[in-house]
Amino acid sequence: MPEYKPIEYTPPSFSGSEMRQRARAFYEHMSQRRSVRDFSDDNVPQELIELAIAAASTSPSGANRQPWHFVAISNPTTKRQIRVAAEAEERESYLGGRMSPEWIDALAPLGTDWQKPFLEVAPWLVVIFEESYGIDTDGSRRKNYYVKESVGMACGFFIAALHNMGLAALTHTPSPMGFLSDILGRPENEKPYVLIPIGYPASNCLVPDVQRKPLADVAEWV
Repeated sequence: MPEYKPIEYTPPSFSGSEMRQRARAFYEHMSQRRSVRDFSDDNVPQELIELAIAAASTSPSGANRQPWHFVAISNPTTKRQIRVAAEAEERESYLGGRMSPEWIDALAPLGTDWQKPFLEVAPWLVVIFEESYGIDTDGSRRKNYYVKESVGMACGFFIAALHNMGLAALTHTPSPMGFLSDILGRPENEKPYVLIPIGYPASNCLVPDVQRKPLADVAEWV
């Protein structure tokens, strides 16, 4: 078990006006983020994906277990396998009765269906796996804590990092997602959490005109 020794923490220091300016700029930048389903096939350098994963890995996690694993896919054959498997599950969800009529109605304004061509068009697919438990060097299991919460926060960091560098992304969760473990050969202690296509938006990209809830609807001051 590693021992953690405290080190001095010296975060950046800003004046009150600088803090407000930075906060406003960050909010305005993030408010432009949209989930994209129409991607360009233009190449995205691997270094950018690496940096986004590195940024995601700075996220907090339960007991600092960092229970996530990112698999980045650019191989066309593997992307094709993922699309075929994902569409099979999505077809069953949309047309085979897995999804309730209420759920389908809720998705209708977004214009989604079982077909997922972006899984081949986007230059990168990144699958984030949650580690239900860790494995020590001697092969013994090590308990992880707050796994879903930790991985969820890391995904938020990841999406923010992608948007910050000008890339588009989509959180895609075909259900069930076990096929991702099979195609990518992941071990038993990992379960797929989310599949994120990444790239530049297509030149003719359209996104739903979604409205975010106002602050008064999502926050309360007591």
